[in-house]
Amino acid sequence: MVNGIIGKKIGMTQLFLEDGTVEPATVLQAGPCVVVQAKLAERDGYEAVQLGLVGGKYKANKAIAGHHKAANVPATRVRREVKRVAGGEQPKPGDSVVVGALFNQGERVDVIGTSKGHGFQGVVKRHHFGGGVATHGSMFHRAPGSIGASSYPSRVVKGMRMGGHMGQDRVTVRNLKVLRIDADNNLMVVRGAVPGANGGYVLIRKAVAAKPEPQPQLQEKPKKGKK
Repeated sequence: MVNGIIGKKIGMTQLFLEDGTVEPATVLQAGPCVVVQAKLAERDGYEAVQLGLVGGKYKANKAIAGHHKAANVPATRVRREVKRVAGGEQPKPGDSVVVGALFNQGERVDVIGTSKGHGFQGVVKRHHFGGGVATHGSMFHRAPGSIGASSYPSRVVKGMRMGGHMGQDRVTVRNLKVLRIDADNNLMVVRGAVPGANGGYVLIRKAVAAKPEPQPQLQEKPKKGKK
């Protein structure tokens, strides 16, 4: 058994729960996936499973086609490695992985995706700098300001917040609650936002450090009078 599955971000919506509260949610198309290769500790040095997302036509080159032919599965465009659950049944090449058999409603998952790219951006948008005043002849509006001293250390230290490429990074959002699972249509609805644009591929795994659902705390009203 594996601990994750490949999916695609469909978009955001909202769900009305039974108590009337509204939950912001993201719809994910999770799988179906097929096991392309099983990594073994004695052969590869670690244990993992390579999954391929089933769906769509893909004209693979000879290397990719031969890799899938060894597992007797059709070529897949999107492939990811996931960990194998300790003590579970060893997945074999050709096995199918579906969302209904892997996740349950109410549990916590981690979603890994690629954030939206914004190109080259300045410090105001990239790092939320306040900038200077916009009136009275000011010539300091959206500039970063000083980036280091002259005499010592006579260089720009690493990690200095400056303008540069923004977005297009690997982002992991942890502990998202599974609100709905539609096993027939391979759909999963999680609470909150997921990194990336609609149509982007994500990796959904069981939460590494799952947290319990926060419970509302009742506070006693202070009594009137002397303390």
